[in-house]
Amino acid sequence: MKKSLLLILITASFFLPNMGQAQIDEDQTGAWYMYFFNTSFKESGWGVQGDVQYRNWNIAGDLEQLLLRGGITYTPKKADIKLTLGYGNITTGAYGDDKSSTSESRIYQEALYPVRFGNRIYTNHRFRFEQRFVENQDLRTRYRYNLFLNVPLNKAEMGAKTLYLAFYNELFINGQRNIGNGNTVEAFDRNRAYAAVGYIVKKGIKIQAGVMNQTTDNWSKNQLQLSLHHKI
Repeated sequence: MKKSLLLILITASFFLPNMGQAQIDEDQTGAWYMYFFNTSFKESGWGVQGDVQYRNWNIAGDLEQLLLRGGITYTPKKADIKLTLGYGNITTGAYGDDKSSTSESRIYQEALYPVRFGNRIYTNHRFRFEQRFVENQDLRTRYRYNLFLNVPLNKAEMGAKTLYLAFYNELFINGQRNIGNGNTVEAFDRNRAYAAVGYIVKKGIKIQAGVMNQTTDNWSKNQLQLSLHHKI
């Protein structure tokens, strides 16, 4: 009897992770609505940047995350690189009918530098290091690398009234696996692959509409993305 019970428990343990993963419908498309802004202080190298993102598990109504983020930027003279020290506040909602949520405060440092290839290929490389204070967890850190790629279609330059293609791929790696209370995470956190069409309305304002696939250690899901980018 005891051997049978032990066998049942061992067998069930192999299915428990999959049961948790099945709670998220990977076939359901989500939607992220985003506003990005940045500005510089006159002729100095200092500035600010930030973003507001309303993320949904579905098209609207089932909150995945509300992200509020801002930072101070610095661009050294004679160096085509932008450095940022910032803070983010994130509310993460549970999937489906569960209305519970988790709060997170986040400090981050990043470096962003552009590289142009030929006349029509514009890239940006972003390295970001995060210190994450997640509710009911120990301090967590995470490393992120994002490669952005923009290709103008109707013009060679990324100026006003330019229609362009936008792509990016961002890899997330956890800094440590132990997160407290005996819980662990994988070293691989997630990957985001994105493709969109963008349009520069005028100098300092552009819009993008596309699809992003987000793959974590447990699930993979497509997200519609609508974003407004504003350089003040």
